[in-house]
Amino acid sequence: MLQLSMPEVVAATAAEVLVGGGGRVFDVVIDSRQVHQGSLFVCFTGERVDGNAYAPSAIERGAAAIALTAKPDASLVQMAKDRGCTLLRASDDDPTEFVLRLAKAWRERNPQWVLVGVTGSVGKTTTKDMLAAGLSAGGKVHATSGNHNNLIGMSMTLLSADASDEFVVCEMGMDHAGELTRLAAVARPDIALITNVGTSHIGNLGSREAIARAKAEICSGMRPSDDAASSVPSRLILTSDNDFGTFIEREFAAPAGIKVMRVGSSEGCSVRARSVTLDAEGMPTVSIAFADGCELFVTLDVPGKHAVPDFLLAMAVIWRLGVDRANAAEAISHMPRTGMRLEVKTAPGCPRVIDDSYNASPNSMAGALDVLCSMQCAGRRIAVLGEIGELGEDAARLHGYVGAYAAAKPLDLLAIVGGEDADRMAEAALTMGFSQDKLERFADGAAALSALRGVFGENDLMLVKASRFVGLDEFAKGVLA
Repeated sequence: MLQLSMPEVVAATAAEVLVGGGGRVFDVVIDSRQVHQGSLFVCFTGERVDGNAYAPSAIERGAAAIALTAKPDASLVQMAKDRGCTLLRASDDDPTEFVLRLAKAWRERNPQWVLVGVTGSVGKTTTKDMLAAGLSAGGKVHATSGNHNNLIGMSMTLLSADASDEFVVCEMGMDHAGELTRLAAVARPDIALITNVGTSHIGNLGSREAIARAKAEICSGMRPSDDAASSVPSRLILTSDNDFGTFIEREFAAPAGIKVMRVGSSEGCSVRARSVTLDAEGMPTVSIAFADGCELFVTLDVPGKHAVPDFLLAMAVIWRLGVDRANAAEAISHMPRTGMRLEVKTAPGCPRVIDDSYNASPNSMAGALDVLCSMQCAGRRIAVLGEIGELGEDAARLHGYVGAYAAAKPLDLLAIVGGEDADRMAEAALTMGFSQDKLERFADGAAALSALRGVFGENDLMLVKASRFVGLDEFAKGVLA
């Protein structure tokens, strides 16, 4: 449980005290409905909601303090005085910087946490989930909820961690240069993982090298590996097939004095996959060998070979932190999965649906299609694919790659959803020889559901994947309704 005095909150955040200034804060919330006695409510302003408007209800619920981002009116000031609630005004009316500063103060208060930072273009959430499950075999773990990995989400992860936690696993995302520098300065990872360098957010960053540089910013918050003050010597862990791995080590890790550890299928990896096989449901069984001679044979409950590198990264951390590897691997093999991420769903009379509708990149599209085609299927194999966001000037080319990749797969039906970029995906699929009779185009998920509902049989297997803005999560729900 968070425990900070009001003077400590003010000192950490440089907030202005408008009313009060005493008492203690025991948790931080950004939704007034979650306020209870001792809460600090931070007022965020969005396109449709102004958190400052909910300050009165937060006071009524017993908030110890409220961090405003606008000047309060006289009635709110009087209400705060009457209820003994501290009113603060965030510096520069910036609630994101407020929670970042507060999270940094709480992290500094808890140097005993072994903090693992997870970033990368694809696989962050799966790797984070594997770490949370595996590390639980060796101690008390606190980890990012869902994929709340941005400046606000990671801050809230730290602020919800308890002083008694031993391991804290933070998923750390970004879509612009400089964001991971801010996150790393707050989290101060002991161990950092970069799952891969793909094309996610290339529209914002411009090139894969720029993406690699942005991911490597995680090193900026790490201590040198030979820092005697650190109880856990720092490590940056990379996969051996990361084509920017040497670049990241040379340009970022080595200058910061951070040692690099590699995992993968190559000889010389500290944690190596010796063999990988898939069962009828696409679940991988992997034989892994550690540099110290330990070997494990593990079946994962996450479909697809692309889950294996994530597993190797997690096991590298688990080994370095001295957690029993067999127990950790067993925990990972039975871990629950985050929703809408290669989640196989069924309903009576309906097809099996591989729901991966939460997000997408060209790499993850290819991986999901591989999963679809590796699973046993008595009926038809169907892919419902939507557009991918944040690809910028590369959008046409990368959507074309996805269409071409889909065309090479043994699909009985390919439904493509969206606008111009979906057209490019469909055009590429047809150019590469995919049958026009097996391809359907829809402007949105609702149109696809209306046309295709009732077409599918219970023996069919369907992949549903797109960036979240396409709304194919609703299509997946409708298919199973």
